[in-house]
Amino acid sequence: MVAVCGSSAEDAQLNGLAEDVGRLLAAGGATLVCGGGGGVMAAACRGALAAGGVTIGILPGGDPAEANPHVQIAVATGMGHARNAIIVQTADAVIAVGGAYGTLSEIALASACGRPVVGMRTWELGGRPETIHATATPAEAVALALRLAGGGR
Repeated sequence: MVAVCGSSAEDAQLNGLAEDVGRLLAAGGATLVCGGGGGVMAAACRGALAAGGVTIGILPGGDPAEANPHVQIAVATGMGHARNAIIVQTADAVIAVGGAYGTLSEIALASACGRPVVGMRTWELGGRPETIHATATPAEAVALALRLAGGGR
């Protein structure tokens, strides 16, 4: 399982990258897990679904109907941002595409849990450059995430 994290805000450029990431993850045999919302999350799910992949959304609210339409398995937590811990604990690797403070929390939680983080146009943590493996393209990000995920936990 690979988590795709990023902003729920609509950004055509980031969403295009995320859709490619989702498509490539599905082609690589990975299940995609995300926060289930819009923006990067919906785009990644759309790409994965189009390529025949499986998508899971770990939702902040209590209603599974709040998931984006490309989520196949919606997990309603009622936990708000605390659900970010579930997202990263579920994943064998994390890909961050852009993102705001919620994404930053997912990066931090993934690092604390020993999950590798691959990033595209996301946070730069100057004092800890090893925390995020920076990549330039969706193909690089997916290849690295799948390699780092290895055999899982």
